[in-house]
This record gives sequence, structure tokens and C-alpha cells, in this order.
Amino acid sequence: MSLGNRIAAELRGDRTIWMVIAVLSLFSVLAVYSATGSLAWQSKGGNTTYYLVTHLIRLAFGMLLVYVFHLMHYRKFQRMAPFLILAAVPLLAITLFFGRNINDASRWIDIFGFSFQTSDFAKIALIIYLARELTRKQEYITSFKDAFMPIIIPVVLVCGLIAPANLSTALVLFGTCIVLMFIGRVSMRYIGLLALLGVVVFAMLIVLGRFQPGVVRVDTWVSRVQDYLHNPDGGYQVQQAKIAIANGGVFGVGPGNSTARNFLPYSHADFIYAIICEEYGLLGGTVILALYVLLFLRTVKLVTQSPKAFGAFLAIGLSLSLTVQALANIAVSVHLVPVTGLTLPLISMGGTSMVFSCISLGMILSVSKFIESIE
Repeated sequence: MSLGNRIAAELRGDRTIWMVIAVLSLFSVLAVYSATGSLAWQSKGGNTTYYLVTHLIRLAFGMLLVYVFHLMHYRKFQRMAPFLILAAVPLLAITLFFGRNINDASRWIDIFGFSFQTSDFAKIALIIYLARELTRKQEYITSFKDAFMPIIIPVVLVCGLIAPANLSTALVLFGTCIVLMFIGRVSMRYIGLLALLGVVVFAMLIVLGRFQPGVVRVDTWVSRVQDYLHNPDGGYQVQQAKIAIANGGVFGVGPGNSTARNFLPYSHADFIYAIICEEYGLLGGTVILALYVLLFLRTVKLVTQSPKAFGAFLAIGLSLSLTVQALANIAVSVHLVPVTGLTLPLISMGGTSMVFSCISLGMILSVSKFIESIE
């Protein structure tokens, strides 16, 4: 058997999604190596390979997770859902009050010496749980009892615990849950109730933030919105991002030739898309955008083919979460929305983000592998 056939035999599931993962991973290595050049001089004495090697290790571990999770039958995730959500809620509460503070946000806790961003875990846990509940109650979500405690309360609780330190992630997750409920044919009155409760919780957080600014980042939210509304050029970060994109033109300045990385904060994470556009131009930026859209469209095709409701809900929920996060990250760089702390999935440098993005992709491929096996 040839090497190509052996690889094809091992990597089951949608080939297009595997291709998207491979191309995004390649862009990730090139972009992170370039974007961390000035960071390496500042913090590692000019050792420009330090961050590259670190990122390659994380990416390799992420690809291993994609492979392992795609081998698992996706129905196993359905059985794990209650335990995952029961673990996510206390982890979020512990992080909120006792987590490690980085960049004025308590998002991390240390477990066995490793920093761990609990919101990424909670995001996957809630999507799996919601997919399970929508599957179990798909035929009879007609009463307040069927919708409130099993569905609405967990969504409000998880998103409400994420929002104080990471509002952008909470909003993306909240929107994903509403779309999942709509797809699951939940009555619009209960979707409206969830939206109303979301507004109430957000208002409560704003009030709490006035008395406990160290817990709820209201001042940060206000300053970012004001920058977006009242400053046509955006704040310093957005200005540098737009300069990078403009400097790239159509075809870019070439790999490793970015100058914006020397001025743009978080060029290896939140604003890595601007570095890609500078080095690979409008063409490269369009390819990245198209890959995320292609990932979502392929997942939509899976949903139409899936004979089981849970697989459909799981795949579309995870794909929607990844795609919306990517579009939000890109929108920040081109000043379409206020600045957020969202990374570019599978491309930005970051341990927790990389791990859970790869787990999500592995679960999506698990669904596609099952559909492939029955065709």
C-alpha cells in the first residue's frame, strides 16, 4: 500500500475539512514565526526559534488530538455531556474569583503546573450538553418546564460566568446557543426568554462592575466601545493593524518581511490576521477567510446528511463557534467591530485555544467519519 493510501486509510472523515486543517496549520506556523520575531528579541534575548519550537510542539499535540478525537464515536461525547457541564461551572467560578490575572483579566487557573483557560473548556462542554438536550427533547420542547431548567439555565449560567473576564467569548457562545436552539425547533418564546435573561445578566454585570471593577471588566468594555464609536481610526492596536493590511496590498510584502510586528501588540495572537495580510496581501487574507467559510459550509453539508440529531447539533454548534470566532477576530483587524480578546482559531499562538480548537475539529470529523461509514 502506498504512503498516500495509508494516510487516507488512517484519516477518515471529510477530506475537505482535513485539507482546511492542514492549510490553516501551515499558515499558523509561518505567521507565528514571523509575528514573534520582535517578541523574541524583547523576552528571549533574540532567540527567534524559541516561540516557533513552542508553537510547533503545541500544534503537533493539537493535531494528535484531532486524530484521537476523530477516531472516537461521537455518541461517546453525548454520554459525557452531563459530567462535562458539571465540571465546567465550578471551574469557571473558581477562575473568576481565584484565577490568575493576565492583562487585567482573570481567565486562567493553574492545574499541575499548566495554565488553563477554563472558558475554552466550558464552551465545548456547553455545546455538547446543549446538543444532547436538544436531541433528547426534540419532539416535546413545548412547555416552560422542558426549556427552562434543562436548556436556558445552563446557557445563562455558563455564559454569565465567562462574561466578567471574557465578554467576547461569552457573546459568541451565547449567539451559538441561540442558533442551536432555533435549529432544534425550540419555540421562539423560549429563545426570546433566553435573550431577555441574557440582557438582564449583562445589566447585572455592569452594575456589579461599578462596585467590583477587579471582577467585572466594565471599564475595559466601555473604553473599547468608545474607541470604536468615537475614533474613526480606532485605538492604537487597530491603527497599526490597518497600517499592516494597507502595507500588504494585493500580494503582500512576503513571508517574514512584516514591519508591523514591531509595533502591533499581540501580533502573534489577537491581531495575527493583520500580519498575514501584510505578508501575504489581500490574496492571503482572502484565502484564510475562505477556509473558515469552507469549513462551515462542509459542516452544514454534514448536518443535512446526518441520520442522528445529536451528530448534526454537535457538528454545527462546534463549527459555528469556530467560524464566528474567526470572523470576529478578522473583523477586529479591519475595524468592523470593537477590539476583542478572541484569537484566530488554529492560527494564533496559544496553548489552550489551540488544544480546544483541535478537539472541536476532531469531534466534527468524528461525525463526518460516521456519516461516511454508512454511505
